[in-house]
Amino acid sequence: MDRPIIEARGLTKCFGTQRALSEVTIDIPPGAIGLLGPNGAGKTTFIKCLLNFETPTAGTARVLGREIRPGERSSRERVGYSPEQDCHIPGMAGCEYVTYCGQLSGMPFRKARQRAHEILDLVGMGQERYRLVDTYSTGMKQRVKLAQALVHDPDLVFLDEPTNGLDPSGREHILRLIGSLRRELGISVIVSSHLLHEIERICERVVIIGAGRVLEHDSIAALKDRHRRVVEIAPSGEPERFVAALAGAGVPVERLSNGRLRLESRTESAEWILTLLRDHRLPPAEIVANPNALHELFLKAVAGANGTTPATPPPLPPTVPAGAGPTSSNDGRHA
Repeated sequence: MDRPIIEARGLTKCFGTQRALSEVTIDIPPGAIGLLGPNGAGKTTFIKCLLNFETPTAGTARVLGREIRPGERSSRERVGYSPEQDCHIPGMAGCEYVTYCGQLSGMPFRKARQRAHEILDLVGMGQERYRLVDTYSTGMKQRVKLAQALVHDPDLVFLDEPTNGLDPSGREHILRLIGSLRRELGISVIVSSHLLHEIERICERVVIIGAGRVLEHDSIAALKDRHRRVVEIAPSGEPERFVAALAGAGVPVERLSNGRLRLESRTESAEWILTLLRDHRLPPAEIVANPNALHELFLKAVAGANGTTPATPPPLPPTVPAGAGPTSSNDGRHA
């Protein structure tokens, strides 16, 4: 088994009387990991402690096997970091800035310059690389931030809110690029974000942080499995008959505003629902495993950390047109 890329034991960080991190103990394996939590949850503080930018108040941590110690920079040699805020140097062109970052990582000038252009090609920067970074759009600045984090060929990259301020096309480009880092280059990536759908798309695992504590840590598939028995039925017609049939079988049903019916399956399989619908000769319907499973788990975890009641996530729009016949798909089961 691969050694964890991050090992933390009782990691705590206080700013005066405010506790930003509270006894975080976690082992994170290599891969694409989402660091998920609302604004102010402690995500950035956690990253800065791991990068040795902040000295923990208590506890210990290792990054790629190297212990984090005050004043010790060796733990950052094989690590890249793209911060949430702009980090460029005024008056420098994009290629100059990325080259300089390579030199700061110990690369000779010629090698740093060559690698800078290779990485700028990778992140989709063309002739803009010769312009001053001060003149860049938000999307260009995000790309050059990513380039400086990758220029020294790190084994691990921290990306703090990498799609902040981007339009849809810019966000799509950055997400595809981040996804390729692990698949094609073998670089482990930790993406800090409050946008669950982005984490779900590009990451294999997720660490949910709230109120300075780790609330959940597991693979996304395993986290979804916890809520797999909650299903939604999208009738193509006569929803009242569906409600009556389920009620007659002693199954509580919640009617959603999008026309779907929400219930908890008695077993891991939905075959009993299919049988019930066929026995009552009901119209075609789609049976979908809980589409909001990860969202609900996130809300529940964060609400528990804050001592509040989780809000109900917004329902997804119907996907089955009225009168549609029985079909099959990878996303649901149909009767």
